[in-house]
Amino acid sequence: MSTATVMAGIPEKNLSLFHRVRFMMGDPAAVVDLPSGRSVFICRDIELHRANKEARVDIAVGPDAYAPAGGLSADRATQTGQALAELLVREGVTEARADRTFGLVYAECLRGRGISIVYDPDLGVVDRRSKDEQELAALREAQAMTERAMTLGCEMIAGADADARGVLQVGGDVLTAERVRSAIDVFLLQQGYVNPSCIVAGGVEGADCHNRGMGPLRTGEPVIVDIFPQNNATHYNGDCTRTVVHGDVPDEVARMHAAVVASKKAAIEATKAGIDGSGLYGVCIEVIRAHGYDRALLPENPPADFCSIQHGLGHGIGLEVHEAPLVDEGGPALVVGDVVTIEPGLYHASLGGIRIEDMVAVEKDGCANFNTLHEGLTWK
Repeated sequence: MSTATVMAGIPEKNLSLFHRVRFMMGDPAAVVDLPSGRSVFICRDIELHRANKEARVDIAVGPDAYAPAGGLSADRATQTGQALAELLVREGVTEARADRTFGLVYAECLRGRGISIVYDPDLGVVDRRSKDEQELAALREAQAMTERAMTLGCEMIAGADADARGVLQVGGDVLTAERVRSAIDVFLLQQGYVNPSCIVAGGVEGADCHNRGMGPLRTGEPVIVDIFPQNNATHYNGDCTRTVVHGDVPDEVARMHAAVVASKKAAIEATKAGIDGSGLYGVCIEVIRAHGYDRALLPENPPADFCSIQHGLGHGIGLEVHEAPLVDEGGPALVVGDVVTIEPGLYHASLGGIRIEDMVAVEKDGCANFNTLHEGLTWK
């Protein structure tokens, strides 16, 4: 049996395909790694000149190069599948190894030509974990820009005025979570980044770890700021969280913050190739428990003093903000080149949340932290 590895889809949407070929386009395409070791990229004719210069393949061809006897469909996805099937038939391939993104339109074209399909759950997942030097540079760049956006947002909050009710004001207008988000969005847009709606969650809204936050911000309350933009040129993401308090920091908030800082420090010091998600999370939770807290989801009607870590320690990051590996109980062993976030947090039902997040690259005997930004609560 002759087996080839195949991927297909639209590289702008199918990031596993993009990662394989490192060529961005908005129309259906396919890549084949043949048993001979030769790789072929099928894409629209208008992309061929650029693809043959930029794509990480031996050759790029248009669908017409592998048109079947009955001709090609006018539908771009179907014609890509038809050309893919014809290529495999001509090469004597009888089995295609495909990933989780392989669509039915392509699968049916292959099956129609007698080619069986074998699902490989690791394809497009495991091979994206160990970042190469180009990817590491792109992630460093994205995180540096994310830190600039973080500084803007946190200093905007810390430098505001508070009215008699404790509501923050900037330029005579109420400072809301939405206003801070807009300032961050505009800054990142000007720098060539797209920014999904980031988190600016003040006070009790921050007690729910993924609450985006809305409405006026207030003095004396922790505000979680979590920013995760994507670079329009490289397509790699940043992801950084800090917490800011305007004015005086309440004692319990300071205690929570100390626990989170200590937990993050211990986890980063323990991060290296070979440690698995459970082991690394164990380091985190041991410190959290030593400070008097534990892991638990926020209940429906929590007591006023309820405080816990609600989530795992972190996640892989690259072309997607959340990708393998999971850094939590049951997570796999880390490998050299994994880039992961380390982001412990504590969430108090009546005070709000504290979360601090760094991005690190896993090395043989440790890790490289891409963050340089301070982790304190005071930003003035």
